[in-house]
Amino acid sequence: MRKLIEKKIVLATHNRGKVKEMQSILTPFGITVISADELSLSEPEEKGKTFIENAKIKALSAAKESGLPALGDDSGLCVHALNNKPGIFSARYNDPKKNGFMYAMTKINEELGNNKDRSAHFSCALVIAWPDGETEEFEGIINGTLCWPVKGDNGFGYDPMFVPDGYNISFAQLTENEKNKISHRARALKLFTDNCL
Repeated sequence: MRKLIEKKIVLATHNRGKVKEMQSILTPFGITVISADELSLSEPEEKGKTFIENAKIKALSAAKESGLPALGDDSGLCVHALNNKPGIFSARYNDPKKNGFMYAMTKINEELGNNKDRSAHFSCALVIAWPDGETEEFEGIINGTLCWPVKGDNGFGYDPMFVPDGYNISFAQLTENEKNKISHRARALKLFTDNCL
């Protein structure tokens, strides 16, 4: 597996929540994280059918444009009773950018209706890409249950409705430090750091 010897990488996202989360995890390794937003990089069309495919599209695009190694991330909520929806469409399911994630969470709860199976998981795919086109892939998953009404003000996206297994509070009720120890993104990043750093 290729090692990351560079100390500066591009985070191939325009999501400020993801940037903040990843910076706090990677900074102790002496890595400077620059977002695609800071460099005004383009946002490639995510045509992949899996989290890994979409993360790779983003990472390769950012690495090529910036000339630096780039970390692409694609993540989302998979609701088991809804055939793993919203999945790769989590960021645009029921148009949360327009209507807000509260609207998207309400729609998911309505779709579940009286279904007793409220199990779900968050998945995070990470792909590190170098300007020469080489890549390494990692995926982290955390299982949990969907709650309603939503709980908590921390985090972002679907965090207020997701209670991780072993907890009785939602992702949005955990502190940033607590979430960064157990989240799907933390698990994927641990695989990345264990193998590439």
